[in-house]
Amino acid sequence: MTARSKAKFVLPMLVLLLAVGVYYSLVASKTQRERPVLSEKVWQVEIIEVSQQTLSPTVTLYGRIESPEQLKAAAPGGGIVDRVYVRNGARVNKGDSLVTMDRRDFSVDLQQARADVRDIDSQIAELEIRHRSNLASLQTERELKTLAEAEVERLVALKKQNLSADTALNSAHSELARRQLAVTSRALEVDSYPARLQILKARKDRSQAQFAQAKLAMDRSEVRAPFAGIVSEVAVAAGDRVLLGQILVSLFPLHALEIRAHLPISYIDSVQAAMVRKETLYASIARRSDLGRFPLLRLSGEAEATGIDAYFAIDSDAVQYRPGELLALTLQLPAESGVFALPYQAIYGNSRIYRIEENRLQAIDVVSIGQTRTQDQVQVLIRSDAIADGDHIAVTHLPNAVSGLKVQVGGN
Repeated sequence: MTARSKAKFVLPMLVLLLAVGVYYSLVASKTQRERPVLSEKVWQVEIIEVSQQTLSPTVTLYGRIESPEQLKAAAPGGGIVDRVYVRNGARVNKGDSLVTMDRRDFSVDLQQARADVRDIDSQIAELEIRHRSNLASLQTERELKTLAEAEVERLVALKKQNLSADTALNSAHSELARRQLAVTSRALEVDSYPARLQILKARKDRSQAQFAQAKLAMDRSEVRAPFAGIVSEVAVAAGDRVLLGQILVSLFPLHALEIRAHLPISYIDSVQAAMVRKETLYASIARRSDLGRFPLLRLSGEAEATGIDAYFAIDSDAVQYRPGELLALTLQLPAESGVFALPYQAIYGNSRIYRIEENRLQAIDVVSIGQTRTQDQVQVLIRSDAIADGDHIAVTHLPNAVSGLKVQVGGN
């Protein structure tokens, strides 16, 4: 191998060795960093120390004002509306005229019914006269029959003595038969008198009922307020043609309004127990307790899957309320013992809270029984056998709260 060939082989090797040496020199001179140590995140929370109390829970209900005595005056018959005296929302007194219909639409039926009654009276009078005549005629017919029988007996006796002809005896028998038929016919007239009289009296009763109905329709053609109240609807105007039973005007009494609100199923037992104890429960308008309290009257006769309707009396000035008005009510429930009051932000899903144990969250299932209002906030009332007096409950609502999550109270 020549010197030139050796140089071509050795030179690249030297360059490669130099590069390796530089690399290891740089690696050896690299600054060593400490490996980071992972630490568990700590969440800041506020806590409250709880203790059992005896409190009266409240529940918010949404009710609608109704009137069980609302009047809906209907047309007593078909006809034309003559005058309308009131408008929607007008306040009326007992006896005030509301709507009148044209009385001529009812006078014809009234006159016809009165004529039918008079016609029946005339027929009864005629029947009584005929009955008296039949009684007198029956007596005469019986006397004539007796004379005919005597004539037949006389002719039979003469016939036996051959002193009478057959034609005279046959004529006597014919006359006797006619007299017998006349007596029977007249007696039938007399005997049928009670039945005919009862038929006419029944027809008279029917005619009198039709007369009374026509007179009642005439009287009802003028609608008057049966009580002091407020007009809630006027459905017609003067000149309208209406049919039998069509609503003319509606009004409700001033002091007969109720509030119907839906009571959730979870509160039914508590409310019914209070009613059994003759304890009166009251509701007030949410955030406006100064507007009065409404006592619970009764519960609906039928319950639904979500609860039952409760009815409250309006014992304040009813003029400020109207049927159909919606109200948010706060119902004061009977006092409950052994309950805990917590802020709403401490409740998760309405059934779970978190207790602080060794700086970690511990989930506890609870039962919500209502809410209570303090001077500064609304708190929810809960009950659970897993909570004891002095327990610390987290009141900071954490979106990722789970059992075992590490927390720190306040700024500590």
